[in-house]
Amino acid sequence: MKAIMVMYDSLNRHCLSPYNSSWTQTPNFSRLAKNSMVFDKSYVGSLPCMPARRELHTGRYNFLHRSWGPLEPFDDSCFEIMKNNGVHSHLISDHYHYWEDGGCTYHNRYASWEIVRGQEGDHWEPDIKKREFPAHLGQMMSQDQANREKILKHDKFPIEKTFDLGLEFIEKFHTEDNWFLQIETFDPHEPFFHRRLKEKKSGPDFDWPNYAQVSAEERPWVDNLREEYSGLLDMCDVGIGRVLDMMDKYNLWEDTLLIINTDHGYLLGEHDWWAKANDANFYEEVSHTPLFIYDPRSKKTGRCNQLVQTIDLAPTLLDFFKLEIPKDMQGKPLKETIANDQPVRDIALFGVYGAQVSCTDGTWVYTHAPTKANRPLNHYTLLPTHMRHPFTPEELQKTELVESFSFTKGCRLMKIADIGLGMVPLEHNWQSVLFNVTDDPRQAIPQHNPEVVSRLKKEIARLMIENDAPEEQFERLALEKPSQS
Repeated sequence: MKAIMVMYDSLNRHCLSPYNSSWTQTPNFSRLAKNSMVFDKSYVGSLPCMPARRELHTGRYNFLHRSWGPLEPFDDSCFEIMKNNGVHSHLISDHYHYWEDGGCTYHNRYASWEIVRGQEGDHWEPDIKKREFPAHLGQMMSQDQANREKILKHDKFPIEKTFDLGLEFIEKFHTEDNWFLQIETFDPHEPFFHRRLKEKKSGPDFDWPNYAQVSAEERPWVDNLREEYSGLLDMCDVGIGRVLDMMDKYNLWEDTLLIINTDHGYLLGEHDWWAKANDANFYEEVSHTPLFIYDPRSKKTGRCNQLVQTIDLAPTLLDFFKLEIPKDMQGKPLKETIANDQPVRDIALFGVYGAQVSCTDGTWVYTHAPTKANRPLNHYTLLPTHMRHPFTPEELQKTELVESFSFTKGCRLMKIADIGLGMVPLEHNWQSVLFNVTDDPRQAIPQHNPEVVSRLKKEIARLMIENDAPEEQFERLALEKPSQS
């Protein structure tokens, strides 16, 4: 048995033809949809990039205990479990966060891995020139410009190199058994640098929005930015087409599990927001993700309306290779969901560390805002690093060593108070909000339904208990902690 995962970053389901996009052309995603199960209620768990990848490895929620950071020493990685049990797991990625301080323990959980350089602020091409760049992007934009110049000279984009390496792996090992291949590309993540450069339509030179509200000056640029995003989407579509060609060429449909997924979506001006800003609500464009799975055991295709999440992918892979699923994984294998429409949950929980907490039952989506002070809030970790640097000495001054959680395998943890130096505000303007996404899938009209809100608040608290959330999270969120019988 073999498995292939093609993972994108910031892939908005509303931009894909199988999810009824009216303004993009994605013929290979449509081809994929005809040959797989298309999930209509797939949701994130923890946002954004590396928190989502921790869930991909561990099959459990991340955001209630810690912000962006590495895999912890006590974490169960499904890819390491494969490696240790005769299934060769191989990662090919241009997602440069894997090679920063805050992602440094992920790639070595695989049996082997390859890196492709050059995306966004990857410290690749020496950036010596003096450049002007917007304040909100800082030096990262200057680094990106240096990388772009090098990429254009080489005439190959990182996404293309990533798929090249993936196809080489399949070509070389398609006759072998017991392997897993993860082809993971940073695209269509911003900045929207793509092959349509020479065909660029008239409009502003604007391909890298701030994680913020759409300003009055930017509002006329929304259509232009969507056009830039669709340029990268074309390259994503070509990539998946190449994988499907290989599936056909070697008839991998007989014994190969195929998963096409993303970490989260992206706002392209919807609700007057860009990207995946923490200050915004976790709208459907961000939280409700595309997911396609082909399982050769049942060979089922069509649409699935069951509620699934990122945390289900690790147990699904382990189940496929007949490996034991660790007790600390909260996700569920999707074999029977695909084959027989079996449900795996009634409620999905999702959010960002230190921000709102949301849940959905597939019809209602409720986002619960914390108290105005948004504290107390602590990081629980044994590896105190942020995205690109360790915790500062100032942050570490009041570190405590505290008792273990249920999933930390007896390890005591560093409890580090969040003092507002990162992305979590000390105060905020978030509001609790309820939407009926069956009747109002674009979330245009907030609903007032105290009965539904009360029910979903109880479900959030229940799932927090199941996740062994820190006590102070209930205080921060002003939620009543349910009694444990």
